[in-house]
Amino acid sequence: MTTQPPPVAPGTVQVWSDLLCPFAHVALHRLRQARDRLGVPVAVEHRTFALELFNGPHPRRGTDTEAVGVGQVAPELDWRVWAEPDDRYPHTVLLAAEAVHAAQAQSLAAGEAFDLALRRAFWTQSRSIAHRAVILDVAAEVRDAGTELDVAALTHALDTGAHRRDVTADHIVAQTDAIPGSPTLRLADGTAFSNPGITVEWAGPWAAGYPVITSHDPEALADIVRTAAPVAAGT
Repeated sequence: MTTQPPPVAPGTVQVWSDLLCPFAHVALHRLRQARDRLGVPVAVEHRTFALELFNGPHPRRGTDTEAVGVGQVAPELDWRVWAEPDDRYPHTVLLAAEAVHAAQAQSLAAGEAFDLALRRAFWTQSRSIAHRAVILDVAAEVRDAGTELDVAALTHALDTGAHRRDVTADHIVAQTDAIPGSPTLRLADGTAFSNPGITVEWAGPWAAGYPVITSHDPEALADIVRTAAPVAAGT
C-alpha cells in the first residue's frame, strides 16, 4: 500500500479525521456552514485518521473533557459528556470508520451525511457507535431522513469487511508527515490544513486534564471552501 495521500478531486475537500475527535466535529461543522453561506458546491471526502491506532483505546475521560473544552467555541453542536453506563462507551470506532468508507463508496453525499450522523450520535446522544447494531440503526435514520443510502449494501459491506482495507490504507498514510493529525483537510492543489482556525493547549495530563482553546477563527474554513470551490465564489 502506498504511503502517499490519495489525490483530491477538484471541488472537493479531503478530510482526515477520527470520529471521536471533537476538533474534527467542529471543523466539519464550520466547513458546512461556510459552504452553505457561500453557496458553493464543495464536496467532502472522508478519510480515517484512527487515533486509537496511535494511542490505544479511546478513554472516556479524554472525550468528556474535550466535549466541555471544545464545546465552548461551538455550543450549537449540543455537546454532551458520556451519559450512558461506562460499559457501553465506544473505546474503538474502527468498525464505524469502515462503515463511513462503505457509505462513501455509494456516494460522497451519503458518506458525508452518515459521518455527521455518527458524530452526532456519539457527541450528543451518547450512543455506542462501536457496535454494529448502533451503526446500522444510524444508517437507517440517515436513509429515512432522505439521504440516498442503501443500508442493505452497507450491511453487506460491513459483514464482508469490504472496506477494512481502506481503513488500513488510510492508517499507513496517516503515519507520515503528510497528515499531521485529526483533523487534516487537503485540497486538490496539494495544500493541507491541520485543525484549521483553532489553536489549543492541553492543561494537565492528556485524557486527565482538559483542552484550552487559545484562539479560534471560523473564517479559516470559509477560506478553505473558497479555495476548494470549482468556480470562484464571493462572500
